[in-house]
Amino acid sequence: MPSFSDIPDHIGQLIADHIKLYLEHPEQAHMWDSSPVGVPGPVPTLLLTTIGRKSGKERHAPLLYVERRGAYVVIGSKGGNPDDPTWYRNLQSHPDCEVRVGALRTRARGRVLEGEEREAVWSEVVLKYPVYVKYQRRTDRQIPVILLEPT
Repeated sequence: MPSFSDIPDHIGQLIADHIKLYLEHPEQAHMWDSSPVGVPGPVPTLLLTTIGRKSGKERHAPLLYVERRGAYVVIGSKGGNPDDPTWYRNLQSHPDCEVRVGALRTRARGRVLEGEEREAVWSEVVLKYPVYVKYQRRTDRQIPVILLEPT
């Protein structure tokens, strides 16, 4: 297993800054320069708001997404870390969420894709963003593919 000690300390601050920008200026935050985290940017991002499974409070996560048939696909890669991202665990406990894509805000429900559906969507996403293949190689867990369906 690779070490994650090589992930720069400033990544957490970049994410916090991105959340703040999304909340204050969503159109500016939509296209994000993701090169500091290893993805050629700029890339389209959404702001996912979940309910914390422990705290019960709103939690925000800016995520790269792919639009698919009126819904949004997000990937629970956490850069190939062995643990699932917190936002994903929150969605497992509380699948109802809010999605912001630029200035558009909508309620949605998260659904983890499985089997053939997961494989088909995963294939589409990695064609567009091959960095996810690298992240999958870093971990033994199957990286979750989540569909955020507007409600």
